[in-house]
Amino acid sequence: MTPTAPWQGEMASAPDALSIRDLDVAYRVRGKVRQVLRGLSFQVGRGESYGLVGESGCGKSTVALAIVRYLARNGRVRAGRILLDGRDLLALGEADLRKLRATAVSMVYQDPGRALNPSLRVGAQVAEVFRLQGMPQAEALDRAAAMLARVQIADPSSVMGRYPHQLSGGMQQRVAIAMALAINPKLLILDEPTTGLDATVEAEVLDLIARLRGEFATSILFISHNLAVIARMCDRVGVLYAGLLVEEGGTRELFDNPRHPYTVGLLRCLPRRGRRKDHGRLDTIPGLLPPPGADIAGCVFAERCAHADEYCRAVEPPLYDLGGRASRCHYHERAPDLPRATPSDPAAPIAVDREERPVLRTQRLAKTFAAGGHAVHALSAISLELWSGETLGLVGESGSGKTTLARLLLGLIEADGGSVIELDGGQLPAAIDRRTPDQVKALQIVFQNPDSALNRSHTVRHLIGRALAKLARVPAPQQLERLLAFTRAVRLADRYLAVRPRQLSGGLKQRVAIARAFAGEPRIVVCDEPTSALDVSVQAAILNLLADLQATRRVSYVFISHDLGTVRYISDRIAVLYLGRLMELGPAEQVFRGPHHPYTEALLSAVPSLDGSVTERIRLKGDIPSAIRPPSGCVFHTRCPRKLGSICEDQEPPLIEAEAGHAIRCHIQARDLQRERPAPMPAEAPAS
Repeated sequence: MTPTAPWQGEMASAPDALSIRDLDVAYRVRGKVRQVLRGLSFQVGRGESYGLVGESGCGKSTVALAIVRYLARNGRVRAGRILLDGRDLLALGEADLRKLRATAVSMVYQDPGRALNPSLRVGAQVAEVFRLQGMPQAEALDRAAAMLARVQIADPSSVMGRYPHQLSGGMQQRVAIAMALAINPKLLILDEPTTGLDATVEAEVLDLIARLRGEFATSILFISHNLAVIARMCDRVGVLYAGLLVEEGGTRELFDNPRHPYTVGLLRCLPRRGRRKDHGRLDTIPGLLPPPGADIAGCVFAERCAHADEYCRAVEPPLYDLGGRASRCHYHERAPDLPRATPSDPAAPIAVDREERPVLRTQRLAKTFAAGGHAVHALSAISLELWSGETLGLVGESGSGKTTLARLLLGLIEADGGSVIELDGGQLPAAIDRRTPDQVKALQIVFQNPDSALNRSHTVRHLIGRALAKLARVPAPQQLERLLAFTRAVRLADRYLAVRPRQLSGGLKQRVAIARAFAGEPRIVVCDEPTSALDVSVQAAILNLLADLQATRRVSYVFISHDLGTVRYISDRIAVLYLGRLMELGPAEQVFRGPHHPYTEALLSAVPSLDGSVTERIRLKGDIPSAIRPPSGCVFHTRCPRKLGSICEDQEPPLIEAEAGHAIRCHIQARDLQRERPAPMPAEAPAS
């Protein structure tokens, strides 16, 4: 058992909302007991927001499920105590446990779409929370409507009559939060509540949580791998690694001066504000997490730590008291000086010659879908150019047309008549089945979710080898040599060739997907949210890999992401889409520096910062409109905080150069966009 530090004993005597003491949790897998949490102890004070961070597999979600006693059937708490308001949850019977879940503790999951019942209307689901408290149906429905209004849903009566699938992701998450807060819980557990959300929706949800935390005086356990979100939302942070708390302290102090090598490594993986690929590679954390149940002597992080010596490998470090914070490292004073795991040299620079013919060009690219007898205008008159060796970042909220544009480029769906897609100056057929083999292999894609993109029944060797044979047409005798060249280029060990995707981690699966895309010798690779579901350590390795492959193979990328920090790091130019229209296009640094289109300005203001700096939030009115009936004039005028008047409602603005190569679609003059600031909308204004 890991010794408990003296400072933890002092805190345990305080009236904490949640106190976890020496918690051991294990799962039984294939007849073997695999320990996931080991001697875990931490507290969440009354009204405090406590962040729990770490890579996937560290045990963060297991902590949350253990607190509410929702562990899977093969999971068991082997030792320790979980106290809520001083009451031991592990000692409760089923009746008392149900009562506690209905009155004292709530949980909001990462995917609200899976947490909400798809067969029940929203109003019935929220009202059910009040019905369980003994309220009559009419009163429960009234309270449900009032609760939806409190989470900034502007038209509760309309939303109550809808099913979950009829709501946007942000609206679904607000409904889930409304249900969680309906019982006025003492403890609210948030398990990755904003991971799949756009920057603007994420910011609205975080604002909502912060406001309701103050209103309800609720204690919060916030679980996330997004360190910037944790920096914004939490008073204290605990860093979890392989089921052990390796560092804990005040948020600002821990992020400014980390005292454990693992925390240092996590922070170095992030593309900091203003950092670009030509400034140097991101640092990474070498190696992998030890598997659950691994027999580890000494420090659990020793095999991945550049400071580790024989003493570290032999003696498990206690949680050292550092005066109000703690670190599980024998050499915690040396942690900030951890040597880099990845050379900081930037990838070889690529000279993009814009006097040459672009490798890819679109003109008047449009797509209209038919849905329920209506025409859905998903993309309208998009004209773009992409040069050899260049990365074009595509940003915008869900529903802006990013993925539709990617699918049109690949021929997975056909563009409307009059649309033009050119490869090396020659027009591409709209559908992939009408393209030549050389045209097909020229454009490849890396999807967000490698689980759905890779056939689970085939080995890595087969998946990549098939691309070599069918797209690159490599003769059979040469396939193994070429296959090894690609897998080694993406730093995938030879031993994984015989493995199937289900046996790999998320980062390794994404490397397989990248190797398969490059095996076809593409000219252009479309990256559709390739890192959004990955931990920061894996994300850094993938971004480094993409930069290196681009430098060595001069491939061009279309990089789609809602993570603007990642887009800024990897992209040479950025295109901003809104409701299927191109609102801004220009070099990455010019787009981020400004002047901005008002929509771009709102996107940038919504990005949380790891360094604690605060940007004035530009709040947009409502959600993105329906593409069935887009607004007249400027499609953004219904949400724009800088709307001029009738000209915005009646006339669509042209795309005009604000400076060389930087174009903005707005009636406001570029000089005024740079100089003026919109009047901030009040925080309590409805955001739905």
